Amino acid sequence: MTSHSTKTPRIAFLGTGAQGASIGADFVLAGHDVTFIEQWPDHVNAIRENGITVNLPSRTINAKVKALHLCEVAEIKEPFDLVFLVVKAYDTKWATQLIEPVLAKDGLVIGLQNGMTHEDIAAIVGRERTIGAVIEIASNMFVPGVTNRQNDHDTSWFALGALDPQTQERVESVADLLRCTGTVEVTDDIRSAKWMKLVVNAAELIPSAIVNLPLGDAARSPGMLEVMRAAGYEAMQAAIADGAKIVPIIGMPPVTTNHPERYVDQIFEEVLTVFSQADTLTTSLQDWRKGRRAEIQEVNGWVIDTLKAHGRTAPINQRVVDLAYEIEANTLEAKPENAALLIETYAASIPAG
Repeated sequence: MTSHSTKTPRIAFLGTGAQGASIGADFVLAGHDVTFIEQWPDHVNAIRENGITVNLPSRTINAKVKALHLCEVAEIKEPFDLVFLVVKAYDTKWATQLIEPVLAKDGLVIGLQNGMTHEDIAAIVGRERTIGAVIEIASNMFVPGVTNRQNDHDTSWFALGALDPQTQERVESVADLLRCTGTVEVTDDIRSAKWMKLVVNAAELIPSAIVNLPLGDAARSPGMLEVMRAAGYEAMQAAIADGAKIVPIIGMPPVTTNHPERYVDQIFEEVLTVFSQADTLTTSLQDWRKGRRAEIQEVNGWVIDTLKAHGRTAPINQRVVDLAYEIEANTLEAKPENAALLIETYAASIPAG
């Protein structure tokens, strides 16, 4: 990880909510040198007192780990070799700026996040020190010091890839570390892989939150599956327009179809059947129930802006974004009845005849 190849890497998890805490706990139990850095004061205090507890589908683990408040980053003397960034996409820039002074000169930042955040990270620490990532885990956290992870290691999936070709040879060693928590694939086209994940996220995160239902229930609500798929279709169009390739993610087999919409359906079905449970709430709905803002612009808004740059529109994603901002402005309540507003837009988008 550093110029001293035999040295045990110093690892930080910056952002230890539901995802970061559960992954970080596995690192600790695997014997790695790990520090949690977190912005929720009660969470830090709970970890210091009782460790981090992770409730998995059939077992519970607990790990004792050093936990720091954000304000304590300035007190760090020894730099980190690896920083796993697991904050909201909209927090990427400031979080990377916060950690950059304590990142080793040859250290790496790995963005375990939704959205196309790898470029924001690279703009601050350099492309040679940035590893992009795709993550597929369902989890939630409502109590400090306790996270509920709905995927054990066998159904947790990651992809890693460097932005700078000169750094790609270092990705496998990072992947080896991450394999303590799930399946990890190394790709030389992380940008396309992240676009494929954004396609899924555009279909599921905010649409299901707007109707205030678990992901599976939202998809089964009359008319909503078509809406959600249509949001994904627009996202795939944006990905292709942006030069991304249709690549397999989340352990799916190599792409054998040239039909982008069919592949969107396959990815979405895989998420629904393998990577989510009956009560899985998307991260966006969890955010709203906690009074936090969701990753709206960073996912569905990204689709709109990308297609707009190519002279095209994204009516379904635009409606999703508009309704989402109304909910965050408290002028609309997230509720199942909102499905009619989305279905109306979908129906209007279908060409006549």
